[in-house]
Amino acid sequence: MSTIGNFEGFQPVSLKQDDDDQPSEVDHLSVKEKHVGKEDPRPKQISRQSSVTKSTLYPNPYHQPYLSRKYFVTRPGTIETAMEDLKGHIAEASGENIQGFWLLTEIDHWNNEKEKILMLTDQTLFICKYDFIMLSCVQMQKIPLHAICRICLGKFVFPGISLDKRPGEGLRISWGSPDEQSLLSRWNPWSTEVPYATFTEHPMKYTSEKFLEICKLSGFTSKLIPAIQNAYKTSTGSERGKELMVLTQPILIETYMGLMSFIGNRNKLGYSLARGSIGF
Repeated sequence: MSTIGNFEGFQPVSLKQDDDDQPSEVDHLSVKEKHVGKEDPRPKQISRQSSVTKSTLYPNPYHQPYLSRKYFVTRPGTIETAMEDLKGHIAEASGENIQGFWLLTEIDHWNNEKEKILMLTDQTLFICKYDFIMLSCVQMQKIPLHAICRICLGKFVFPGISLDKRPGEGLRISWGSPDEQSLLSRWNPWSTEVPYATFTEHPMKYTSEKFLEICKLSGFTSKLIPAIQNAYKTSTGSERGKELMVLTQPILIETYMGLMSFIGNRNKLGYSLARGSIGF
């Protein structure tokens, strides 16, 4: 709100001049800069009136500091500890060296979100469920690159009568045909026999430059496709010489009621998250 001050103390300015050498009114408004025929060697000082307006810096709409601190993965040193832990585990167990490391969100066949770490070697894709609270690997899925037959990029779509739909787009990696999936595993939300995995970007992608790099879905795809093609070339089995199918089409998530995913995703149960104190 602007304010208007009083006018006390203001003196009238005379416009009368005795001769041409009399300084004009404009000269009175500036700070004395010159003497007669001589420039003042002292530095010039110009007083400025303080602005009555204030600029407001709006935060990044994709990143709110309070929300990012709730995710354990964003806390200092957490992601670095996980990377070193998993590198050592894979090198000891399989003798392979990790070529890339990404933090993405997996969307299972029941539309549940799960925080996952993906690691890529010359021959294998590792999908890890990591506990960022206890800093330990909970589950590790190992997929040979030469077994991957199809990659699909596109927006998520649902059956017309589905009650829990999600916007956005993602990536689906298939190492078998959906027709080969049994009816029991299709309707079992905890099944690990699903012949594909679906991913989207992690919600903490815009937290920092480091997370922007490891959470970017396009960055992971650009490394995965050449790695699969190279695995085809070096394979000694029936996969040698075959071509990878890369499709751009909608990704179907076949859920209908979606009550389980609705509760889980709204409360971020698939992430290592600070839930606050719970007491009675």
